[in-house]
This record gives sequence, C-alpha cells and structure tokens, in this order.
Amino acid sequence: MARDVFVAGVGMIPFAKPGASQSYDVMGAQAIWAALQDAHLDYHEVQQVYAGYVYGDSCSGQRAAYAVGMSGVPVFNVNNNCSTGSTALFLARQAVASGSVDCALAVGFEQMKPGALGSVYDDRPTPFDRFEAEADALLQVEGVPLALRYFGGAGLAHMQQYGTKLSTFAKIRAKASRHAANNPLALFRQVLTEEDVLNAPMMWPGVMTRLMACPPTCGGAAAVVCSDAFAQRHGLDRSVRIKAQAMTTDRSSTFDAHDMRQLVGVDMTRDAARQVYAQAGVGPQDIQVVELHDCFAHNELLTYEALDLCADGGAEKFVLDGDNTYGGRFVTNPSGGLLSKGHPLGATGLAQCTELVQQLRGNADKRQVAGARLALQHNLGLGGACVVTLYERV
Repeated sequence: MARDVFVAGVGMIPFAKPGASQSYDVMGAQAIWAALQDAHLDYHEVQQVYAGYVYGDSCSGQRAAYAVGMSGVPVFNVNNNCSTGSTALFLARQAVASGSVDCALAVGFEQMKPGALGSVYDDRPTPFDRFEAEADALLQVEGVPLALRYFGGAGLAHMQQYGTKLSTFAKIRAKASRHAANNPLALFRQVLTEEDVLNAPMMWPGVMTRLMACPPTCGGAAAVVCSDAFAQRHGLDRSVRIKAQAMTTDRSSTFDAHDMRQLVGVDMTRDAARQVYAQAGVGPQDIQVVELHDCFAHNELLTYEALDLCADGGAEKFVLDGDNTYGGRFVTNPSGGLLSKGHPLGATGLAQCTELVQQLRGNADKRQVAGARLALQHNLGLGGACVVTLYERV
C-alpha cells in the first residue's frame, strides 16, 4: 500500500429481525451519520462513497447517502454477496492508499426478508450453477436450504476426516452468545449453553441444529478512512491504521478439489490471510482479536484453520482448549459474530470493522480484549470473494 490509511470513524446501528427495522435508506443514513460523528467530520469533506448491499435496486447507495448530504461526490454501489461490506471497505482503502483521494467513506446496509437466502432472478443463469452442481455431486441430501447445504456439507467433511463432534459446533455457538451478551447492538443477547444449541430443532440430522446458523438480519454500518495528512489537517483520530488487506476470489481448486470445504471458500480465505501476513510482516501468533465470518458455526471452525490460527485438523482441540475466547490464544468474534450479532449481508463487513476499531481504541467496554494491538478481520461471500484485513493500534 503506497500510503498509510487510517480508520478515522466507525459506526453501526442496532441489528434487527426482518420486519422490525427501518427501511434500508434510513439504516444506511444512520450508519453514515454515526461514522461521521465518531470521526468528528462533515460529510462534505468525504471525497468518495462506496455503498454495499446485496438485495436492492440500482443506486440504493445514493438513496442512503443523499439523506446525509448531496455534495456531488462519486457514489459507487457494491455487491459481492456476504463480503459486500468489506469489499466496499477494500475499495475505499485502496482509493486512499493510491492517492486518488484523501478521504473515503464505506457504508453497508441490508433490508432482508425472513427465511433462507435465495435468488431474485429466475429468468437467467445463476452465478451458483457450478457450485450447485458440485454440491449435488458431493452430497446426497434433500430438503436442506442452499446455504445450509454448502456450509453444513463443509462441516460434515471436517467431521468425517477428523472426527469432529457436533458438540464442538455447539460450543462455538454457545461462545458466540456469551460474547454477544455484552454487545448492546447485537440481535440476540440471550446466553445459550451447549445443551441449548444441541437441543434446538435439527435442520440436518447429525450435522446442524437451527441455532448453529446465523439469522436473517437488517442493519447498517459504516467507516471513514483517510490519509495521514488528511487526518492531521482535520485533527482526526489516527490511533487505528489498516496495516494490510487482501481480497481474493475462487481458484480452480474450488471445484477441482471435489471437497465441500473448498467449495465454501477455505482456499480463498487461506490465500487472503497469507497475503496479509506477508504484507504486514507478522504471523497469526501476533494477533490478539479476530472477527471472522461465522455465518454457520461450521464455518467458524473451518476458518480457524484457514487463517492459520491452528493447524489443519486442530480446530476441535482449539475449541476445547478455549483458545477461541477470553483467556485463550485469540478472542474470536467478541461482538457475538454473525451467529448472535446478526448478518445483514451488506453491513456485516463494516460491522466487523466497527468492532475491531473499538477494540483497538480500548472502547469495547465489557467486551474489551486486554492489550489488543493487532486485530484481524475475515469476511467471506460465496460466488465468491474473501476479504481479510489487519488493523493495528498505532
């Protein structure tokens, strides 16, 4: 990266169930206002806006941003499935790092409907046709929703190879609930036990219960990024810097490996993470806190290995040893993650950013990870794209 990029302001609104939130434009505008207020910056100082959402019409980004200000700046609408928010952040960071602008804003929002994710258009090829064909070839299961089949199938592959137990995924979900109990912006704050998770309705017998899947969620989040010179000129907070960032898409191994874990992006994650470690000159052992893409408890377990937080096949021991929570090696998803905080697709990556910036500032209240200096973010979208970002307290 040519220039240092600082996160001067972050903001998010409380996440809500579908039907219980305000409309997407209001949520997006509220998130922008929150980030600007946190940065102590006027919208007219922002030189570019990247607006992320998955389900919405063209120029929904303008609709949200115009409620905050109509300064004529470029507004780019971004859609990269569940990694949309971090893709918007990647583009905003890249614009500042390259010198194209001195200050950019990334915002993500989503107004979702109840129920499983599905395609909006049925009159054209789906981007998932190859994914669906591969999943059909690898799995003989009927009546299981698409995303659950992908990630449940990936978890099942880990269970079959390493003997991973269903109770381990339940432990991950229970951990998420304990973390979310201290997050006033999380959708679900009730503490769950491992038994609660195991006793929930079984969505795929022996593989997944309902509580192991994240809920459809509405919400918004945003971040203001800027150059060092801009921050100094405007007296902005320079305590958190984006130290490294990488974005990857699928390689041929996604399909050629004939492994459900590759189909859901394990190779994308590993590739992005190792690029970030190389850029930053650090290793996973140097990191204190992680926000990762736990759309299902199964994906959290797979991601421990893909991020090199533990060895391949070592994720179950990692969980059983408590290395994924306070007092362990890495505090993962102190926000409660997608499982408890919620997963409004376009907002998720920027909500992760908000949590980690607060952690590095020391403003995370009861969720605070003591001594946090390096924070890692992982955001994944099938189809596919993965963004891994490393933040540093300066």
